[in-house]
Amino acid sequence: MVRALVERFGIAPSRLEAHGVGPLAPVATNATEEGRKLNRRVELVAR
Repeated sequence: MVRALVERFGIAPSRLEAHGVGPLAPVATNATEEGRKLNRRVELVAR
């Protein structure tokens, strides 16, 4: 995701940080395939 934002939109890499939080902040159970699908997501957080 960071690479796409840098290459496609010219955002400076120093302004971006990537963190995998799916296992730490799931929105659904990981016990089912449907839940795992919901947990595969990208969230952008502006600071």
